[in-house]
Amino acid sequence: MSDDTPYILVLYYSRSGATHQMARQIAAGIESVAGIKARLRTVPPVSPTTQAVDSEVPEEGAVYADLEDLRHCVGLALGSPTRFGNIAAPLKYFLDSTSSLWMNGALIDKPATCFTSSSSLHGGQESTLLTMLVPLLHHGMVYAGIPYSETELIETQSGGTPYGASHVAGARSERIVDEHERTLCVAQGKRLARLALALSPLRGEKRS
Repeated sequence: MSDDTPYILVLYYSRSGATHQMARQIAAGIESVAGIKARLRTVPPVSPTTQAVDSEVPEEGAVYADLEDLRHCVGLALGSPTRFGNIAAPLKYFLDSTSSLWMNGALIDKPATCFTSSSSLHGGQESTLLTMLVPLLHHGMVYAGIPYSETELIETQSGGTPYGASHVAGARSERIVDEHERTLCVAQGKRLARLALALSPLRGEKRS
């Protein structure tokens, strides 16, 4: 693919690796659709002090996102572990820095979706996903969950919701993403890619 191939930003925060696993599966789903690619990015942890304590480049995994990654994407997949049924602070901190994009309408009509992981089956996955979509709606994005045509939503005994893919990591984060969870992640990525390609011409007409 050429450098000008449109991309979907897969933006996530992960402490124990579960959300990172999901991000990679969603990226695989995106890149299974011709004419589009995935750009994996993460965010640094936040500190209770005012002093920066982390390197500007992470030691492993995806590089840190900046506003330009978000500005130029054609779609967004946003991933966070649950934190008391809510989005993790580092990802919220990044989203709170996007006012300039909001003022310019940079994300209007771009499709978006969310994914999450928790240590227990009823650990707040759905409330986390619903909370995550709120700032995306403020940005004018078009939210896309997972339809029940994906039969794994009915069959799963672990993660998986119509609001977005989810994963049950276990009390010690020992569970890997299982077959149903992985299938739903890939399906979510595919759907987002198809919507991004379909909506791109419409955004061009609106801006012209």
